Amino acid sequence: MHFTPKSVMVTGGAGFIGSNFINCFMPLNPGCRVINLDALTYAGNLENLRSVDHNPDYRFIKGDICDAALVAKLLADEKVDAVVHFAAESHVDRSISGPEIFVKTNVLGTQVLLEESRKHWQSGAVADFRYLQISTDEVYGSLGETGYFTEETPLAPNSPYSASKTGADLLVRAYHETYGMPTLNTRCSNNYGPFHFPEKLIPLLISNIINRKALPVYGDGLNVRDWLHVRDHAIAVETVLKGGKSGGVYNIGGNNEWKNIDIVHLVCDLMDESLGRKKGESRGLIAFVKDRPGHDRRYAIDAAKLKRDLGWEPSYTFESGIRETIDWYLANQEWVAHVTSGEYQQYYETQYGESK
Repeated sequence: MHFTPKSVMVTGGAGFIGSNFINCFMPLNPGCRVINLDALTYAGNLENLRSVDHNPDYRFIKGDICDAALVAKLLADEKVDAVVHFAAESHVDRSISGPEIFVKTNVLGTQVLLEESRKHWQSGAVADFRYLQISTDEVYGSLGETGYFTEETPLAPNSPYSASKTGADLLVRAYHETYGMPTLNTRCSNNYGPFHFPEKLIPLLISNIINRKALPVYGDGLNVRDWLHVRDHAIAVETVLKGGKSGGVYNIGGNNEWKNIDIVHLVCDLMDESLGRKKGESRGLIAFVKDRPGHDRRYAIDAAKLKRDLGWEPSYTFESGIRETIDWYLANQEWVAHVTSGEYQQYYETQYGESK
């Protein structure tokens, strides 16, 4: 059954993936209302959404997904017929040093959203309803040298971050099984692309190379990840929202397995070319550091179900996507500077004012 949403509440829409989703979704769905609920933690950046600021179908609300009264009011007032839940604490290193906020946001926050969505759905306020949980391939744990994660792979998280996302996924499953709630769940591989917070691998490499700073690489650099362009991810999420089977889980992957050290070398070489530096200069900045505790060795996604059932497949190759990403960061140094300095956090006050 094809679902056409009229009013979508996006949580965490000021973050990296959430903002790219809104920027992709709104032009493709004119007339569909988008309500962006975001607490504006350090990773939330409203500058990512300048393109939709003045769209009459867009509304931003600064708020916490753990605030049940606020969530219930927004669902009712906006006649929301779809929730797309991106909001999450997502940095593995931060989860190791401080796991509490990951449990609060990722588990308890998801439970609040599910419960208020269940009440809203069961009230009959909208003719149709869907709840879509955005998750990660990290819930599956670590792979050996061969094989791929499928939707049937047992969940075996190895970090506090992935454990909190696993708990959220299981709550989504429980709400579908217990209440018959129309839920969907996507699990994606590593994302890259524009608006990525500079603590993550690829934007950190780009920023550090520009400033000739060290390029930290965990362990031996041979950890393997599947990389997905964030815009491919955004289109995949829209595809699942509109066409996915209630209760379904869909893996989203880029068919791009890379060793971390190979990505570092590629970015170094492309940056030397873009900046007019001597070939190999940036590779001299590589610094191997102590490995992260519980560092999963390899992730690889099998996204065959999504292609078979809904016709989605990635449009970017990693080589084309990474060139475009580097070009974007070089062309948007003001954005990078605002994030690095913290100036981006003032955008809410200047655009919205504390009273809104």
